[in-house]
Amino acid sequence: MAGDIKDFMQEFSIKDLENYTGVKAHTIRIWEQRYGLLKPMRTDSNIRKYSDKELKTLLNISLLNHRGHKISEIARMPQTKISELIEEYSVSGQNDDTIMATLKLAMLNFDEKLFCSVVDLRIATHGLEYTFLNILAPFLREIGVLWMSSSICPAQEHFISNLIRQKLYAQTNRILPDMASANAECFVLFLPEMEFHEISLLMLNYSLRSRGYKTIYLGQSVPLEDLFQVYQRVGPARFVTIITTHPNQVLLDSYLEKIRGYFSETGCAFHISGPLVKGKKSPEIGLFYLYEHVGEFLKEYTPLLSTKLHSDQTFMI
Repeated sequence: MAGDIKDFMQEFSIKDLENYTGVKAHTIRIWEQRYGLLKPMRTDSNIRKYSDKELKTLLNISLLNHRGHKISEIARMPQTKISELIEEYSVSGQNDDTIMATLKLAMLNFDEKLFCSVVDLRIATHGLEYTFLNILAPFLREIGVLWMSSSICPAQEHFISNLIRQKLYAQTNRILPDMASANAECFVLFLPEMEFHEISLLMLNYSLRSRGYKTIYLGQSVPLEDLFQVYQRVGPARFVTIITTHPNQVLLDSYLEKIRGYFSETGCAFHISGPLVKGKKSPEIGLFYLYEHVGEFLKEYTPLLSTKLHSDQTFMI
């Protein structure tokens, strides 16, 4: 049985470690040879292969190094001291690189406590929107790169995504439906059929509710027929969606045409953003409003966020 478990342990190349930690391969080799901090296995062709243990060690080293500890000092530290410092830094003021290293450790170890120690503190001190834009969204983009390069397993990505969803749900649930302003516009948030990337939509739902708007959150993969039934019950509304993968570029115009067929005479408006509509002109002002990223929508229909929105802060997660 032990042999079977070992067979499923993930192995990493030195390039994987570089992608994961941001430490250059050349530096990794120096730390390995000079200080013996890593002990990789080698293939028959003498290629380095690193285990989960080596990756965790390197993340710890990188985090401590960013906090001002010299490599020679770290090499002499007992593991108990390293663990104490990691826990201490996770709840203290940190720079972006240190925060990212801590979150990666939490992901690698499936450590919910470590993740929450970083994220909850930032939400408490800076608010959810700042935390999402400046910490969680960049972290998710890094996870996407690691996932595409097979440097992490899908379970690790699901673990982090679900923790982020929990934070968004918890913060949104603090805003009761009856807290909406009198005569507030109604926003219906949904994703098209076969579209499942909802973290940004959840964040947008919070942003609108926190500004006094009424929202109806429908979530993933919603057929147009269902949207029309919502209109029949609540009247004219602003429908908001983010198109990340579906419908694809080939089917997008057809999808917009179907929306026009259902809603052209209803007084509703559709606010659509996402990678697949980037650069696309609104085909019919008054029904469709297209945005390269959700930040453009927020600037137009809500007060500006507490942090400056840049074109690369797209909410497209």
